[in-house]
Amino acid sequence: MNSGKGRYTEPMASIDRDEKIRSRFVLCIRNEGEDDLEPRKVYQVLSDPSTAREGLARVIDESGEDYLCPAKYFVPVKLPVAISRQLVSLANSTRQPA
Repeated sequence: MNSGKGRYTEPMASIDRDEKIRSRFVLCIRNEGEDDLEPRKVYQVLSDPSTAREGLARVIDESGEDYLCPAKYFVPVKLPVAISRQLVSLANSTRQPA
């Protein structure tokens, strides 16, 4: 997920600025030219209050890398605990050692 477009400063739309992201996962609802983002795909999101204030979400792709993307491209999703654990476990197993 290397857009080369730098950091975004657009206001948050789908994930309200005053709402803490309770979900650890988000659903991509649009990508507006960000070819690396796939609409209808679920991404794990990392809590990052400083970037959230700038309208950004820190999402993890399938390689385990995290990227800043406009938060308005995502909506939070609530998954059953068992599914969340499986997704986190799967993501951890695919990450490259540092």
